[in-house]
Amino acid sequence: MNIKKLIKNKLVIFIILAFMVVVGGFGIKEAIKTDHAHQSFENYYAFRGCTQLVKRTDTYGLCKISSGQTIKLVKFQGKWYLDGDLPVCIFNSCF
Repeated sequence: MNIKKLIKNKLVIFIILAFMVVVGGFGIKEAIKTDHAHQSFENYYAFRGCTQLVKRTDTYGLCKISSGQTIKLVKFQGKWYLDGDLPVCIFNSCF
């Protein structure tokens, strides 16, 4: 194999790996951000873009978003979610 081909192959591999690191880093950042949002009602309220609290109990809350739509936030296994968008749980692991 000549030297130009070897350098070209290494460059392609480096570019692919760099792309994978950037995408992976972004994915990890988003996973951390989302996990933090689910930890409390206040965090999830902000995460969903709520602008006005309509009602809140220990297990659910109703809020309005900027479009005027009212959404329901519910507590499921100690974390907050959008009603109807709960994780799927199999063998005590939720996704």
